[in-house]
Amino acid sequence: MIYALDAKLRDGNATLPQLLQHWAQSTPDSLAFREKDYGIWNRMTWQHYFETARRFALGLKSLGFDKGDRLAIASEDSPEWMFADLATQAIGGVVVGIYPTNPWPELQYIVHHSNSKFVVCGDQEQVDKVLDAMDKHATGLPDVVKIICADMKGMRGYKLDKLMSFEDVLELGDQYFASSPENARAFDRAIEQTQPDDTCMLVYTSGTTGPPKGAMLSHRNLIVTVDKLKTHFRLDRHNYEVVCYLPLCHVAERAFSTVLHLLTGGVVNYAESIDTVAVNLREIAPTVFLGVPRIWEKLQQGILIRMQDASRFQRWAFSRCMAAGQRLFERVEARGGRRSLSDRLQFFLLWLVMFRNLQKFIGLDRMRCGFCGGASVSPEVLKFFRVLGLPVFQVYGMTESGGVVFFQHEKAARLGATGLPIDSLNWKIADDGELIVKHPAVFKGYLHDDGATAKTVVDGWLHTGDIVALADNGELMILDRKKAIIITSGGKNIAPSEIENALKDSLYVREAIILGDGRHFLSALIQIDYETVGKWAQERKLAYTTYKSLALLPEVRELIDEDVKRVNKLFARVENIRKFLILEKELDHDDGELTATQKVRRNVIEKTFSREIAIIYGGGTA
Repeated sequence: MIYALDAKLRDGNATLPQLLQHWAQSTPDSLAFREKDYGIWNRMTWQHYFETARRFALGLKSLGFDKGDRLAIASEDSPEWMFADLATQAIGGVVVGIYPTNPWPELQYIVHHSNSKFVVCGDQEQVDKVLDAMDKHATGLPDVVKIICADMKGMRGYKLDKLMSFEDVLELGDQYFASSPENARAFDRAIEQTQPDDTCMLVYTSGTTGPPKGAMLSHRNLIVTVDKLKTHFRLDRHNYEVVCYLPLCHVAERAFSTVLHLLTGGVVNYAESIDTVAVNLREIAPTVFLGVPRIWEKLQQGILIRMQDASRFQRWAFSRCMAAGQRLFERVEARGGRRSLSDRLQFFLLWLVMFRNLQKFIGLDRMRCGFCGGASVSPEVLKFFRVLGLPVFQVYGMTESGGVVFFQHEKAARLGATGLPIDSLNWKIADDGELIVKHPAVFKGYLHDDGATAKTVVDGWLHTGDIVALADNGELMILDRKKAIIITSGGKNIAPSEIENALKDSLYVREAIILGDGRHFLSALIQIDYETVGKWAQERKLAYTTYKSLALLPEVRELIDEDVKRVNKLFARVENIRKFLILEKELDHDDGELTATQKVRRNVIEKTFSREIAIIYGGGTA
């Protein structure tokens, strides 16, 4: 079995359920999961993972689940998420992930659009959304035959034939397994029949410019990209341990906590929630860590805020060590990353005095490699962690590319770039600067949307929609989304993300949206960081009660004005921000201003804050 699977992996012919079966057979008692419950990290082996997935799969079959059917999962990250995921794939089904933060209208759209027959819910909140989608929307959810809930707490009074618990499905699976020898072999036989080009999951895009589209991904799409990371960084079951905290319906978390987990046979630890990530990181100290830009920004802020509260000597030592570390980093960078013995000794002293404790404080002292992806990030953020001796690399990919197709590593780690292409990737830059790629990882198309598929994939080439350039060392640099490029009334093309990231380098700026398309100057809508600006205001005894009252303080405007002036010095005059407004409310997913992955929906922003924009450009009054 082991050698057969190795051959399949070399040929790109393995499937995810086959990988699960492999680890259950070869290392049944090895650790696969940890989940924290009542303060204790509970352990689950690969054998338990496989057997629970089998029980759930057979339970689905007894409920009438057929090959090709779709099962939606609306839940926080948990082992149950993965049991349902791999069980569905193993019997030829397709998994549809739904963000647990999605309001019921978005859930209704995805479940209805995907024709999902089963919905797995994490708890009462998610079940209520499904019921609202059934009752409050004109079309309802006519395809749904069963709602399966993992945590039935608070649902004793629910009287609904379609509702059943996760445990009930497992028990049905046990009964199906015991009913006949033929049924007992059904799961293993179904796994053998899975094919690498079978669609195994639907990932709905974040919908920054319109309704989400369901990208169809196969086992091959996902494995051929992630396997390149595994090979390059020499990851295996002895050194692969991650914390799962991003929603599993996001292709980035799926790549690391599902695909790479199954490729390496390592360990996944489920964070208690997105709010406890910092604590869970310190408890687990993962060897591999994936962070979207906001997570790395928050980790950096955690250190900087902590130092503000430190003693005068500690602040002095921190600033001296950071200054020395930056000089060392810049010197090594100028030599192409080559470190002399003197450089190594100097870093060891800085690590001994300061950096070791900072690494432990954020829980990354065991990290072999860290990755940043999902959106553009300020180079200054990555520089901060590299100065501390933490290898954080930019990666680039998208749902439609099956995951990572460009990544940085030790020999290609230019700040502001996203690395070199994976092996066998065909790619080119179109005349308008758009990146176009061709590879077996390119997705199978959008569900029920041949028109959008035809526009995105032309003759096998995926049009990414990203405007790019090349650094002098050959690394790819992402300038911005094609649709986000601002063309001023003077005809100047400006990529707003670079300016926005420079603004977000400030501790006090949570979000920045640059405006100016078709206008004669640039402006910005700025959302302050409620936590850090609030702390700043308290230290100056400035009174406030809510985000709005804090944002309206004239002293806060002066604080942000200093940041805007700082950023303007970094860019050409035509790229300077001439006016800005501080938003009186925080951007919110429920209000449609942010996607589930916290990306700004620019078209919604233009409508929601039309009054503020009119004030900036002279068409309204404050």
